[in-house]
Amino acid sequence: MTDVWERLKNLIAEQADVDEKTILPSTSLIDDLNFDSSDMAELITIIEEEFSTPNQRFQIRDEDMTEITTVQDIIDCLHDYGI
Repeated sequence: MTDVWERLKNLIAEQADVDEKTILPSTSLIDDLNFDSSDMAELITIIEEEFSTPNQRFQIRDEDMTEITTVQDIIDCLHDYGI
């Protein structure tokens, strides 16, 4: 899980243009990082690309996307998908 956490933290920090050290599980994508719906869609796409493999395309279901508001929600989602 540490590798997943580091990869995820790096992706979010890069997307939000913030220091990776500021990304915590409790970080709100909307309130703390000022993501709007377009930013969220782009982040989800980047996460899907990062965690896909040559043999299997990883895709977050639309209903799961609506539940994502914090970094912990993404961690939980990845865990639920077996990552």
